[in-house]
Order: sequence, then structure tokens, then C-alpha cells
Amino acid sequence: MCDTVAAHPSIDAWLAELKSELGAERVGMYLVHNGVVRGTSRDGRSVGGMVLSRDVGEQQRAVGEARAREGIAAVRVWINEGRLAVGDDIMVCLVAGDIRERVLPVLQDLVRDLKTNEVRERELSAR
Repeated sequence: MCDTVAAHPSIDAWLAELKSELGAERVGMYLVHNGVVRGTSRDGRSVGGMVLSRDVGEQQRAVGEARAREGIAAVRVWINEGRLAVGDDIMVCLVAGDIRERVLPVLQDLVRDLKTNEVRERELSAR
């Protein structure tokens, strides 16, 4: 299973769907990453928001690679686009798999890959 979702997802709905589809035999862990626009940049400057765009082909590639790793049963990703304010969601990623030792690194690698290769962001100055 490899989903890309256009509208902002309900994490509760994603979990309910996946638990129903996958069953308890294959999945022992569901991990979610919810990235949001912060009010400060990495170097401490104030940020008023950001403009985000994404490359759907890169997103599909990253999700496919994550899904192909051992022990992974499902990967779902949603990425926001356009002009975002501080506190707005940037992305939501969910990875389901058999054990923590496999699921956590896949989620970390997926988020890093998406932020590096798929998401294009431009910070907006705080006013």
C-alpha cells in the first residue's frame, strides 16, 4: 500500500483504515510525523511563514522506497503546498510495520528524503 493524499488527512482515519486493512498479525507499530511551520529559522531568525511546493514524482519515489523496506506494511504521506503561516502543517507521514527497530528508521529516512528531495520551501520574513 502506498498512498498520496491531496486533502489534509485525518490521522485517526488513516489509523482506522490501516488497522482494518492490515490486521494485527503484520503490524506492531504505527508511527506518525507531523511537521509544522516554526516561528524561527534554524539560525534563530524570526519567520512569518513560508511558501511550499512539492515534486509529486519525488514524493512517489520516496514513498515507494520506504514501503519496499523490510517489515514495512504501509506508508502514507501528505504534503501541504502554497503560502503557509506559522503553525500550519507542512507534512504528515505515517509508517506502519512489524517492529520499532525497523519502523522508526524508515520514518526518519522518509522525512529526511522528502525534506531534501521533494519539498521546496522559501521562508517569509516576520513583519
